[in-house]
Amino acid sequence: MNFWDFSTWGGINLISVILLSLLVANLIKRNIPFLRKSLIPTSVLGGLLLLIVSSVFDYGFGIDIYAGEFMNGSGTNGLEVITYHALALGFIATTFSTVQSKKSKKRNVEIIDTGITTVTTYLMQAVLGLGITLIAGYFVPTICEYSGIILPFGYGQGTGQALNWGTIYETDYGFTGGANFGLTIAALGFLSASIGGVIYLSIHRKRFTEKLGKKSVDGLEIGQIQASDEIPMNGSIDKITFQIAFVVISYFIAYLIMYGIGELLPGLKNLLFGFNFLFGVIVATIFKGITNFLKKKNVIRRQYMNSFLMQRIGGFFFDVMIVAGIAAIRIELLKDYWWVVAILAVVGLVSTYAYNLFVAKKLFGEYYDEQFLAMYGMLTGTASTGMVLLREIDAELKTPVAENLVFQQLPAIVLGFPIMLLANLAPTDPLLTLGILAVMFIVLNIALFRKFIFKKKKKATAE
Repeated sequence: MNFWDFSTWGGINLISVILLSLLVANLIKRNIPFLRKSLIPTSVLGGLLLLIVSSVFDYGFGIDIYAGEFMNGSGTNGLEVITYHALALGFIATTFSTVQSKKSKKRNVEIIDTGITTVTTYLMQAVLGLGITLIAGYFVPTICEYSGIILPFGYGQGTGQALNWGTIYETDYGFTGGANFGLTIAALGFLSASIGGVIYLSIHRKRFTEKLGKKSVDGLEIGQIQASDEIPMNGSIDKITFQIAFVVISYFIAYLIMYGIGELLPGLKNLLFGFNFLFGVIVATIFKGITNFLKKKNVIRRQYMNSFLMQRIGGFFFDVMIVAGIAAIRIELLKDYWWVVAILAVVGLVSTYAYNLFVAKKLFGEYYDEQFLAMYGMLTGTASTGMVLLREIDAELKTPVAENLVFQQLPAIVLGFPIMLLANLAPTDPLLTLGILAVMFIVLNIALFRKFIFKKKKKATAE
């Protein structure tokens, strides 16, 4: 092996370019007033910069980001590979960072309602997206009629999941440019988050004057960074080394599980590996549960996992995922269906904005502004995008909205899992899929607005 060969340096160079684009984007955003006042996440801006550069110029450094040469000539898009893995690693780190605490009955209800809102928004996006492409495919045969079901994965779940399903459709069902389609929808989702957020904040600027005047501060106390029973920051092994090890080992175990099941059920291999993030979360949850149990039994005397560091690690992977996902878009592949993408983007923005505003006002009256901005941001981008919008009016996170976003994941995963199965049905029977999605949307909305619906029925019976 020659250390100067491209096969040795290709991957490092590509990751360096991604991180450089983040730093440049941060510099640009801080020094251009318009961008500084905008709500566009730095990672999105970095991805757009890299997309522009890659579309106009060749990178130099001998890097072909689309050939994926750092993968030893496998022909895989290097940026797509990074996006795929960063999604799962970010979710695993986030799972380890979550701290469970006792909550009142009211708070538990609000968290469950937040999870149901997440899933009903996915369903709404899926019904509208699939409906649009079914109609478009009827008039223009070259349009993939089931492709619209990617809308909730691009808007509701972000770059990684949109890429996963686009790749599955491209590999298993012949949707040419499927991965690129998914990445484009996700990128437009981030822009929708910024546009919708700015519109809402501008409309209500007078009411938010005091909140907007506050600056977000780190203001972290030592106890939030280093608990008394945790291992020291600088021991024989650095504390962050432990955190990274837990994340990577969990992902490795998840790979072994997916690989084992894939060997037993070869026909499901692509689908299984499309759920890499979910297997990672399950393994991390079990891993965390075992360590907590052993600590309670005094088998382990010290706490090894640190929520603060895990949040930082998760944030790093999500930033990298967003930059790589946007930069991986192949603009030339959009020429045949750009107008369908544009319609999906506008419908996704307007419907998500209107539905989440309605839900927030109905169910979260005490803090509906904060709930709306956080949910809208998350359901057009990622949880971090929701946090960016939330901090615009709740800089010190005094409302329980941030907690809602964290703990709603479990009910959202449980209730939302059938959507994953329906996404696999869509290519073979899109009309049946559309019907099932619509029924699920109605049923879950009845569950979400249960106190209003059943209250009216009781009143009518009494009369």
